[in-house]
This record gives sequence, structure tokens and C-alpha cells, in this order.
Amino acid sequence: MCGIAGLFNYGNNTQVTEDLIIKMRDSMTHRGPDDAGIYLSPDKKVGLGHRRLSILDLSSAGRQPMCDSRGEVWIVYNGEVYNFIELRRGLEEKGYRFKSHSDTEVLIYLYKEYGREMVHRLRGMFAFAIYDEIKGDFFLARDRIGVKPLYYTFSHGSFIFASEIKALLEHPAVKREVNDDALYHYLSFLTTPPPMTLFKNIFKLPAGYTMSVRRQGDYTIDEYWDVFQNVTLFKERDERFYVDRILELLRESVKYRMISDVPFGVFLSGGIDSSTNVALMSELMDKPVETFSIGYKGNALSGGEGMENYNELQYARRIASEFKTNHHEILIDVKDFIDFLPSLIYHQDEPIADPVCVPVYYVAKLAKDSGVTVCQVGEGSDEIFFGYEWWIKTLMINRISKFYQLLPYPLRMAALKSSSLFEDSVGMRYEIIRRAAQKEVIFWGGAEAFSGRQKEMLLSDSFRDRVNEKNFYGWDEGGVSSYGVVKNLYDKFEVNAKDKDFFNWMSYIDLRLRLPELLLMRVDKMTMAASVEARVPFLDHKLVEFAMSIPKEIKIKNHTPKYILKKSVVNVIPHEIAYRRKRGFDVPITDWFMGELGDFTKSKFSAFLSRQDYFNKDYIDTLVKASNGQDKSGGKASLLWYLLNFVLWHERWIENNAIY
Repeated sequence: MCGIAGLFNYGNNTQVTEDLIIKMRDSMTHRGPDDAGIYLSPDKKVGLGHRRLSILDLSSAGRQPMCDSRGEVWIVYNGEVYNFIELRRGLEEKGYRFKSHSDTEVLIYLYKEYGREMVHRLRGMFAFAIYDEIKGDFFLARDRIGVKPLYYTFSHGSFIFASEIKALLEHPAVKREVNDDALYHYLSFLTTPPPMTLFKNIFKLPAGYTMSVRRQGDYTIDEYWDVFQNVTLFKERDERFYVDRILELLRESVKYRMISDVPFGVFLSGGIDSSTNVALMSELMDKPVETFSIGYKGNALSGGEGMENYNELQYARRIASEFKTNHHEILIDVKDFIDFLPSLIYHQDEPIADPVCVPVYYVAKLAKDSGVTVCQVGEGSDEIFFGYEWWIKTLMINRISKFYQLLPYPLRMAALKSSSLFEDSVGMRYEIIRRAAQKEVIFWGGAEAFSGRQKEMLLSDSFRDRVNEKNFYGWDEGGVSSYGVVKNLYDKFEVNAKDKDFFNWMSYIDLRLRLPELLLMRVDKMTMAASVEARVPFLDHKLVEFAMSIPKEIKIKNHTPKYILKKSVVNVIPHEIAYRRKRGFDVPITDWFMGELGDFTKSKFSAFLSRQDYFNKDYIDTLVKASNGQDKSGGKASLLWYLLNFVLWHERWIENNAIY
């Protein structure tokens, strides 16, 4: 795993300097502490920088930026291509000769042989930029699922790209400004939808896309993969067919992700996904698997003596014992959480509003301190195997909404307004009724923060004027609405999906938005903060494509989340682990807000509201009070955490002040 950066002065006479590339590159030293490289083109129009976390071919032959034998094609690359040995063999048969044993060099010659079509041959996680000196063009790509990030901007005749936004900000022409539209969407989805970021005029390449930048600075962005493009709807296949094929693909995926010249292990929560990773890895090893788990210490202020409601260490220990792993654990508390906040905001670049970021960092650091550089993680299984219980409820709600939507519009709106008399007209229940009344898609993804009404109460009048927020009941033309993000994805779903069942839509939107831009982004940023590479076996694209071909009646038979996955692995991991109820990797944020974290948050908001006009003070005060012991559900604490992320980000990256 690595950090990449580059600069292309296509439209100005300024020469790229070594000092600037080094500043950009070394802002990401955590992504690659083992080595560093730089390249400047002969005309000084192009500069490339690379920080290396050595995983394959630890020798200097694997150093980047790397070029072909003629010095015509240069690459900076972050990621792993797991099928590089097969690809290399095919290239050797065509006459190409290699000087290293790295996958980086394979990418260079794949480009020379196949051009931009090379991406279709890759199996792995990657973000790379290739500079073709002969053509004077750049070619960039992000992997299909979005495991690895890639950011870019254009400024005053320069194209600038990097693995992290902080590297872009080292360029003196790149301004630090808030993208107000992106903030509005962040409040809806807990993340910014691509290609937006929270920084104005800084963008991220969407998952499954390539980008071509030509010598004059004109560019194109093209989608090369959609999950439904290669889905085959199998007919009249029995359950055994799916069980056998899932396990076969999982074994293959885990084996691929064990390719490494450095020690590797597994982040182990004790759930079905991480336990399966351990089990399948142990089949292929003649020594113990290295496993790493995290829990919480201290007292639970919202009730109980300790943190038993949050810790799952007993399940992790059960798996560690079953497979005789070399097991490591760490416990953290609210002090550790608060102490990490400045580093959290630094490494996130833009808010990733999930408190799980903090334990992910600490368990990654545990692995690194234990001598392990590569770890497999369980992300993605829930999205492709329908693993959330509340998704089942949403399916039923959608069926009901279809009947509701048959009513004439005036009746739907009358029913909507009357519903506010019987329940809170602010939260997500009311929001779902509103969506149904206006014939919107009711499912906007697995991570939603503020409802439309909540945003009306939260946002200041001046901010809503700046974004031209659409009328709550009328949806005037123009202005910003987060439903526009959903509608764009739904239109793609309608075009690409062979089975347009709402069941498939729920997986599709999370594969396109929540998974790459929230869940995988938190894994990338937090593991790389500890200089650890995270690999995701459940998101091998061949497994994803197969999983998306499984009929609903088999995938969640008897309304059982992950039914077919459980059947596939029940003979691989203990039955009680395969079939135990999902809890999710949770953080005691509600408890911590009732103590020291609450005091910290209150002081931060007080100062922020006195100098910025994004939010209404009265609504913030309501959230703070509710999170100080009056709301045991955790809902208000979660909302406050989403906002605290933004406040700390704004303080660090926009106002350029230290958080403490």
C-alpha cells in the first residue's frame, strides 16, 4: 500500500519543482514509511511522487515512480493486483521482460499492450496514475469497488492528484473552501457523494471509473464497471449450487489476499465475516494465523456496570481458540477516543462520520506494533449478502408504500400532514412517509443522518440561502436536494439491473455510495494512518458479481439475513458463530457523550457557533442537552457526533487551527 501524488502543468509556464512534489508526497509518509521516490519530466511539466509501504518485492527494484525499459511510460500506484502473476506470465509470452517481482511493473506493460482497456484484466484494489511521455497524456483509474481513494483538482492550468486531499492542499494554488452543496449531502449520507468532496473544487474519482487527461488539459471520466454488467441470472439452480460456488469463490479470494512478502493477519470481531476469513486463511497456513481484536473498558454511564453491551471479545476468543491463532487484543476508553481526535481529523481529510474509525485505527496500530503489516477485514459481506435485519423491514415498508402511492396526490399530502399529529414529524419515520407521498425511492442507503425536516431545523437561514435548498413540499426547479444523488443512482440501476426488484436496489445503492465512500474510506484512512494495508476478501469483484446474481428467495430465505452465506460457511466456522445474531461493530458514543466527550463537544460548539453561521444555535443546544443523559436511544448522540466531525474538520482544514 502506498501514497501517490502528481502534478501536470499543462496550461502554464511554471516548472514543476522537486521541493513541491516532495512536500505533497511526504504529507502522506504514514501511507508509505518504507521508501520514497520522485520523477520530474525532462520539460519539467510533470512531477510524480510516491511513498512506499513495502508489501511485494521488498528490494529497490520495486521502487516508484517506475517506468518501462524505454523510459516512455511512468506510473505511481497504490494497491494490490492479486492476479499479477498470471498477468505477468501472459505478458512474458508476448515478449515483455521484467526487472522486478512487483505488480507495479506488470501494470506498466499491461498499459503498453492493452492501453486503457487494461483495467478490465485487473483483480484487486488499486488507484494509479500512468503518464505516457510519448502522448503527453495521463491515465488514472480507481478499482471497481472503491477500496482505494483517488483525489484530484484543476487549478490555473495545473492538474493535481493524490491519494489524500492533504497532499493537494500542499500546492499553493489550491484553496481551502467549503463545498456547501457537499455539506448538505454529508448531512444526509454521512459522507460526500462522488465526485464531490467537502472541499470546493476538489474531487474524488468514483469507484469503477477511469480518467484521461490530455496534453492540452481537456479530460474525460468514464465508467468501466457496474456490478450488474456481468451478472448472470441463474435459473432453476438449487441451493447447493450457490452454497458450493460461494465457498469456492471465498477460498479463492482469501488465498489471493495472502500474497505478501511481509507478515499478515486478520481483524477479528467474532462475527461471521471475520471468523470466515480466519477459518479459510488457517486452511492455507502451516503456522498460526495472527488475529487482532478490540474492546472497550470503563463503566457504561447509560446503565450497567461495564461495556458488555459493546464488547464482542468473547466471540473473537472463541474463534481464536477454535483455530489456534496467535491472538492479540486491545482495550480503549473515552480518553483514548478523545486523545485520538486531532489525528482522526488529520487522517480523514474530510469527515467520515462513523465513530468506528477510532477503534479501526487502534486495532490497526495493534497489528503494526505486533509486527504485522497486512490484515484482512470483513467489510462488504452485509451489502452483497443482505446482512442487515432492518433491510428486511424496509422491504416490507416499500411494499406498503406502493399501495400508498396509488392514492391521488392531494390525498397523499393530506395523509402526510396528518401523520405528524401522531408521531414526531422530524425523524426518519416521517421522512419515509414524505418520500412515499412524493413518489421518491424510499431507501436512500444504509447510512442516513439527518432527515429533511431535521436539516430545516439544523441549518441556518443564510446557509440554506447559499445552497438554494429545495422547498420541502414543492421541490422547485434548481437548488440542492439529496434526492438528486439518489435519483441519479436509481436511473443507473434501472438501466443496468437485470432484475429491478427493490431488494437489488438496496444492495446497489450501498455498493455505489455507502460502501466505497464511508465504510471502505474509513478502513483505508485509519489503517493507513497506522501504516497497515487492509485487504477485503468479500469484495473480490468476481464474488460480488456472483452474489448479486443470487435470487432473493435464496439469498434471504425465510427472511433470514445472510441465509445463503450462513449455509455456505456453517461447516467452516462454529455453528453458533455462523448463526448468532448480528450486532455490528459499535462504539459507546452515547455513554461517552454523557461524560468527558460531552463536555468537550459543548465547548467546541460554543466556540464554533460564535464565529460560523452554518447551524442554528437553538437546535444544536437541543442536541447537546439530549445527549447529556436525556436521550437513552443514542439517536441524538449520533447526530451530534456527525456534526462534531464537521466542526473539528472545519477548524483544522478550513480555519487552519489546531483542534486543541
